[in-house]
Amino acid sequence: MFHLTEEVSRMANRLEAMAAGVSSGSSAFRFESPGSDYRSADGDGSDRLVRASKPPLPDPRLLRRIIRQRQLRARFFDGDLFADPAWDILLDLTAARVEHLRVSVTSLCIASGVPPTTALRWISQMVDAGLLERVEDETDRRRAFIALTDKAADSMARYFVELGKDAVRTI
Repeated sequence: MFHLTEEVSRMANRLEAMAAGVSSGSSAFRFESPGSDYRSADGDGSDRLVRASKPPLPDPRLLRRIIRQRQLRARFFDGDLFADPAWDILLDLTAARVEHLRVSVTSLCIASGVPPTTALRWISQMVDAGLLERVEDETDRRRAFIALTDKAADSMARYFVELGKDAVRTI
């Protein structure tokens, strides 16, 4: 259990650092001058700063293809080699966010590809780390949905932008 907590904390720190554009050792609270997240207002000669637009999330078809490719590994390799469901959970919820779909806890447990008790532990840890949020179903109090937090969605978007830059550089 301690290893799970450590791993989720490390993942949350990395995602926060990616979103902030700083190294993973930096604090979430920064009091220095604005960095690359801000730019000067266009050509009006003022010192006004405007927040740069956030990158969009990737096409859900790409995300679903990545998920299928990850599941394909089970045909060729022992599933225990890839038993960490955190990335699968993040991918599934990112695709659902772009598709404007709600994901129930039950559905997310199935999508994670691990036993439900393991998936529930990971979901709980990721909620505690600020990556996911639980949204109660207003029509059925027995059911809850899980969604990415805005911070996690921004980190996923930035990750895929960087991934795209690397793909272009290798061509």
